[in-house]
Amino acid sequence: MPNVRVDSVFDIDLEGLYAKGYRGIITDLDNTLVGAKAPLATPELIGWFEKVKKCGFKLVIVSNNNLDRVSVFANPLNIEFVHAARKPSGAAFHRAMEMMDLGPQETIVVGDQMMTDVFGGNRQGLFTVLVLPIAVQDEGIGTRINRRLERIVKRRLGKVGLWLEEEKKR
Repeated sequence: MPNVRVDSVFDIDLEGLYAKGYRGIITDLDNTLVGAKAPLATPELIGWFEKVKKCGFKLVIVSNNNLDRVSVFANPLNIEFVHAARKPSGAAFHRAMEMMDLGPQETIVVGDQMMTDVFGGNRQGLFTVLVLPIAVQDEGIGTRINRRLERIVKRRLGKVGLWLEEEKKR
């Protein structure tokens, strides 16, 4: 289960999380920040990155995608990244925290998948934020399989009252 569910990164309460002692954000790329096929950040997203920095957060992109995909997005924005992360494996999360010189109690994970971003972050003791995916029609086969598994998990959680679709923000 994520700690918080929001529609998009723009709905994350950055000031509130900073006040609680969080100082770093590990974020997924595809369908979290931009659609899986979108090569560059939108002007709105660039504004969000500026707000993240202004609030005092460090930020690292952690993506299961390849070097070309992640570097084309991150390098023009001067954002550090970890590619081929193999989430939910913990190694990439630890590497990102080392890059920010932060510990788990200071780090937030933002992503659109429960099976990779949320599960991986939770396993490392990180605060997890689940966002709605931006463009599911452009996803690869692995992500489509994960989405099917997520639907099963959400259905089971719903049956025991732990997952309510209308309850995004908690």
